[in-house]
Amino acid sequence: MTVDKELEKLSRVTPPAATREARARALTAAMQAFDTAENNATAAQGNAKGWRQSSIINWIWSPAMNKKFLAGSALATLLVIPAAGYLAIELTRNGLPIIDQTEIAGNLPKSEASKQPAATTGQPVAVAPQIPAGNVSLAEQSVAVAQALQDKEAPALAKPDASQTSEYDANAALTNKPEGSAAALGATKRAAPAAPGIVPQRQFAEPMAAIAPSPVPPAEGRMQMQLDPNRERFANAAANPIKSVATDPVSTFSADVDSASYAFVRRSLTGGAMPGPQSVRVEEMINYFPYDWPGPDNADQPFKATVTVMPTPWNHDTELMHVAIKGYDIAPATTPHANLVFLIDVSGSMDEPDKLPLLKSAFRLLVNRLKADDTVSIVTYAGNAGTVLTPTRVAEKSKILSAIDRLEPGGSTGGAEGIEAAYDLAKQGFVKDGVNRVMLATDGDFNVGPSSDGDLKRIIEEKRKDGIFLTVLGFGRGNLNDSLMQTLAQNGNGSAAYIDTLAEAQKTLVEEAGSTLFPIASDVKFQVEFNPERIAEYRLIGYETRALNREDFNNDRVDAGDIGSGHSVTAIYEITPKGSPAVMNDDLRYGAADKVPAEASDSAHHGELAFVKMRYKRPGEDKSALITTPVNDGNAVATVDAAPQDVRFSVAVAAFGQKLSHVAAVDTYSYQAVADLAAASRGADAFGYRSDFLGLVRLADGLSQR
Repeated sequence: MTVDKELEKLSRVTPPAATREARARALTAAMQAFDTAENNATAAQGNAKGWRQSSIINWIWSPAMNKKFLAGSALATLLVIPAAGYLAIELTRNGLPIIDQTEIAGNLPKSEASKQPAATTGQPVAVAPQIPAGNVSLAEQSVAVAQALQDKEAPALAKPDASQTSEYDANAALTNKPEGSAAALGATKRAAPAAPGIVPQRQFAEPMAAIAPSPVPPAEGRMQMQLDPNRERFANAAANPIKSVATDPVSTFSADVDSASYAFVRRSLTGGAMPGPQSVRVEEMINYFPYDWPGPDNADQPFKATVTVMPTPWNHDTELMHVAIKGYDIAPATTPHANLVFLIDVSGSMDEPDKLPLLKSAFRLLVNRLKADDTVSIVTYAGNAGTVLTPTRVAEKSKILSAIDRLEPGGSTGGAEGIEAAYDLAKQGFVKDGVNRVMLATDGDFNVGPSSDGDLKRIIEEKRKDGIFLTVLGFGRGNLNDSLMQTLAQNGNGSAAYIDTLAEAQKTLVEEAGSTLFPIASDVKFQVEFNPERIAEYRLIGYETRALNREDFNNDRVDAGDIGSGHSVTAIYEITPKGSPAVMNDDLRYGAADKVPAEASDSAHHGELAFVKMRYKRPGEDKSALITTPVNDGNAVATVDAAPQDVRFSVAVAAFGQKLSHVAAVDTYSYQAVADLAAASRGADAFGYRSDFLGLVRLADGLSQR
């Protein structure tokens, strides 16, 4: 344990930057070692003379390199470059393989291996290369040495714009690039390097690229990297069971307005694969769609509940109790000022079209949606966290958009340090009675620093005490840690979404900006009590990861979900009426569970089916308020077709989500039946979301029959 702690401390220490003299000494020593190995080597196969093809170049090379009169002169370049060219021709003519630069870099993506640092002054950047280790040809070493000699005459660099670098440690740039890469080495020559993930707006070509020093991995190692299984992580939660009202009449859960699951399901189906059951959260699929539920008349009571009881489409012996909540919609003119911090993952894995490029476009859409008095800050993280933009008014929109445009990927993922830096900036720009929110955008794990879900959860819980909320946006495939996204969002008084297309970014960050950014209530909890005189059993559809204990409902210290301006929340129970043949639980042997006390029968409540309660806190308040709604026969409709249009469509989505989750209750309900129910209740569909849903149902139907 002590050794692990010491290693962890060492891993956080930034190594000192190498000096030019140290690199020169290392270069000379490497070449001398190479000479010794060449002179003592056995004859190469197929060469009767006993000389390897590179020996003539090496014979010329060593004396020249050891002569001080050649170092730093143009003459050295004139000797080295033709030699490298000659060797490259010889290798090609004899059919020897040319080593791929990305393999030399140890599986470094080509986009990272080829990147060159650039200065803001318009001058070429000097890059000090190192001699590659491992199985690297002399031609590649020649190129590296030629670059080193040219670098000695490179002009000095001017400092970059201090407004973008004042809060960033110069050593952090090295930790955000692969060790020994051209970008990392070039960073040592900057007087004040930019934050991780930032590149200057103008870039200039390097005279020659440096070669990363990592050895070539064995063939089987490279194959293993290509065939690594999907690393996506989802919370492991079994579907809610059927519960007996006689023994467990109360259901309690937290509100959930996230939509990440629906977008992930869509991405899987359109990619030609059925989504994994654990990736499907039915409540998020239902709540993905906008519904025209009746809302409250004013902000004095921020919610209104509408309950509908209808026959169950997939089981004629049960009913559905559909609970729809609509939040008060704040008029755009009265929305509070927003203080937003974009916390952006710029690690190497973000270098894919559906990750960082899509992320940048998404945030551009959001910035264009904000008001002039709102403020935006930007923090990036990849190994170390760096401040790209201090709190800046949206009136200076070009400055914000420019900072977004210059983001580039590279490095490992150290999210914990980024979270700390982002919350510090949010606190610095805190707006009293306004919206203070960190918006975390990432593709996966935080694998540097405190990275366990528990550690990050504790960090977020501490930070939310300052009145700063958290939104988590997921991007890309293959590394998505959905479980962690949910943990952070739930404990940061925020929400989680998955952005797979620019259209989804438009929906989440523009069309639904009010509900995404402007909270009207926090710690929103639901509790439903079923009347044992009328209802025998019930099953909550979805909300498995949002379950609460019964006593948590009245405990204001227990955290729960938050609801934004205009948000709608839908919960659906499948209920079994008393005496239905669908009852699954036997009557109790002991006790009078099948009998209702006389005082209950004579009471005014005996005709009720259930009683719905909701607790919430207004922003900035610690004490919750209560809203109640009784459910009786007046809420019931006789047929499915008699239910309101939006109710029927949301039930179709619930059926689809359950089928994807492999819930046994809908085994006999076909995808075609889901599509028919959705098509009949599609309605106006202004944005085409419901039409797209029908397409997904058809895709799932086809894929399930393979």
